[in-house]
Amino acid sequence: MNFNTPSRGKRSIVVSITLLCIAIAVIVISLNTGTIRLSPAAVLQTLLGNGSSDDQIVLFDYRLPRILVTVLAGAGLGIAGAALQGITRNPLADPGILGLHAGAAFGLMVFVSLSFTMDGSVALLIPLFAFAGSVAAALIIMLLSYDRHNGVSPIKLILVGIAVAAGFHALTLYLSLRLDEDTYSFAARWLAGSVWGRDWIHVQALLPWVVLCISYIWSRSKTLDAFNLGDAAATSIGTPVRSQRIILLLCAVSLSAVSVSMAGGIGFIGLAAPHLARRLVGPMHRHLIPAAGLIGMVILVTADTIGRTIFQPNAIPAGVVVAAIGAPYFLYLLVRSK
Repeated sequence: MNFNTPSRGKRSIVVSITLLCIAIAVIVISLNTGTIRLSPAAVLQTLLGNGSSDDQIVLFDYRLPRILVTVLAGAGLGIAGAALQGITRNPLADPGILGLHAGAAFGLMVFVSLSFTMDGSVALLIPLFAFAGSVAAALIIMLLSYDRHNGVSPIKLILVGIAVAAGFHALTLYLSLRLDEDTYSFAARWLAGSVWGRDWIHVQALLPWVVLCISYIWSRSKTLDAFNLGDAAATSIGTPVRSQRIILLLCAVSLSAVSVSMAGGIGFIGLAAPHLARRLVGPMHRHLIPAAGLIGMVILVTADTIGRTIFQPNAIPAGVVVAAIGAPYFLYLLVRSK
């Protein structure tokens, strides 16, 4: 295995650079497209401060914050999925499938039910409510799927996660029916995975959580590799399995929660991105995590760009586009896993 490490490391660098170039290209295309189209030259001049006042309003007030939210949330969802798959040793683990997104949706619905809005500095509280909902879902799932003799069963984890997600979805629907028309309109867009109307305050609310959680998860790449060996083997090589699993799980839950709190109920990225990254760079998490983040970023930015350009004048939420691609891929993975 050691003989393949240098070549695998070089391959991961090449793949990461390629994915980064693709991500930059997708971002540039997204900046150029929309209801009001800007040429690449106009975008460049505006970014350098030489654009017209109309171009500055379109780019800095509307388009760029939305794209940055999709960049951060896409990377966060991809890496959260990779971390959860490593923690649970389950290739089908995904924040949405495990019920974490449903918990975050419930937390956000509690937030809007308290008559708060997405505007102003109060948006900084949104990740806290989403995090609380995701933590509640994670605790319930872990308690119901834990066996003191065999630990957490991967299959049981998936089944319990689906059941808990259904319960939280019911509570979310109940709360949504009690909202006024304007708040319900926002909640419906969020549940569909729409990033319309995102502002710089949402970027500021998302950025520190994503940077801190991703940094910690990537710094524990060797720990995630050890988890793949099994708890007994990981403990025998000096890995503090229980404490690290809890900390990494909290980081993955936090990353997933803050991502969906700003990007909406978007599923399947946390499932598809790690699988695609694993095929490209292998199972070592120090290579897998950056690749999964870049793939998640590309998927979400591309989905949002498709949703707001191809179907003009009616914009389709990014979550709908991702689901249209992700659902068949999930079925493919289920068939293959048998």
